[in-house]
Amino acid sequence: MHWIYLLVAGIFEISWAVGMKFTHGFSQIIPSVITVVFMIASFYFLALALKNLPLGTAYAIWTGIGTIGTVIFGIILFKEPVTVTRLACIALIVSGIIGLKMLTH
Repeated sequence: MHWIYLLVAGIFEISWAVGMKFTHGFSQIIPSVITVVFMIASFYFLALALKNLPLGTAYAIWTGIGTIGTVIFGIILFKEPVTVTRLACIALIVSGIIGLKMLTH
């Protein structure tokens, strides 16, 4: 269950990171409130995952999920550039997440 908590925390991480773009510097109230709720949810599920997972592993995977997701949403929603270098870097992050997961018992 702790891995599911970490995945949910990562999804909320993506949600609040993307949500911040819509807050316009926290000047838009509704997107700002939603973003803060997603932040709290992300930290809550990360805290649940940390009850059973090593800190370094959980934090690295949490931020990795957030990084990969925000890059993908940046490309889809905000037309950010897709380059071979960016995709290679994402692949490195994915391989790191898989490696950490495989090494954690």
